[in-house]
Amino acid sequence: MGIRKVICALDTGDLGEALRIVRRLAPRISRFKVGHALTLPHGLDVLAQLQDAGASKIFLDLKFHDIPNSVALAVREAARHRVWMMTLHIAGGPAMMTAAVEEARSFGEEQAPNLVGVSVLTSLDQHVLTDHLGVNRSLEDHMVYLSKLAIDCGMDGVVCSCHEIKPIRAVVGHGIIVTPGIRLAHGETHDQQRVGTAKQALGDGADYLVIGRALTDSPDIDLTLAALGFETVGS
Repeated sequence: MGIRKVICALDTGDLGEALRIVRRLAPRISRFKVGHALTLPHGLDVLAQLQDAGASKIFLDLKFHDIPNSVALAVREAARHRVWMMTLHIAGGPAMMTAAVEEARSFGEEQAPNLVGVSVLTSLDQHVLTDHLGVNRSLEDHMVYLSKLAIDCGMDGVVCSCHEIKPIRAVVGHGIIVTPGIRLAHGETHDQQRVGTAKQALGDGADYLVIGRALTDSPDIDLTLAALGFETVGS
């Protein structure tokens, strides 16, 4: 399995630590996920620092969810910072997604960021979805429905756990599928309910895998990548 499919999650608010992680992993990994922990204290200017350190492709995971105009402005600002890919909540609706897509495409084919939709967070399960959020569909059916809606609105792809890749691939076609919750075979699940292995996710049709602590806490990145099932030479 090629390591070009790996996105390393920078789950830290410490900029110095994030830069050290990028510099240590950049010889092998070029894609890094950045979220609220880094952008809230340091602003979007942190992205340039990470890019200079070797994070050539930034996956900005802020899960935009607001009225269409506000989300379009957010997409514009992220695109100005040369973001490779970013997340939006599909629950924001068709008008919001369409506005985001139009804004992203205004940057042209070379600079336009990929927009991927989030339907059900991997920290949620059927009990929470039904009993607390009032969604009567099964978790899988709900994710499939929202994923198709995202693609119909022009989004580039979606985020889903290992458990929903196959049915979602059937409705998104060639759209991008990003899968978080990737663990070593005997790794901890932390705060995510729906997790799986890299081999399982890629075999089922994922395009990119988000991997966090397994990489950032690893004393030997090559050994960890090998344990995850990735080739470390010529990938």
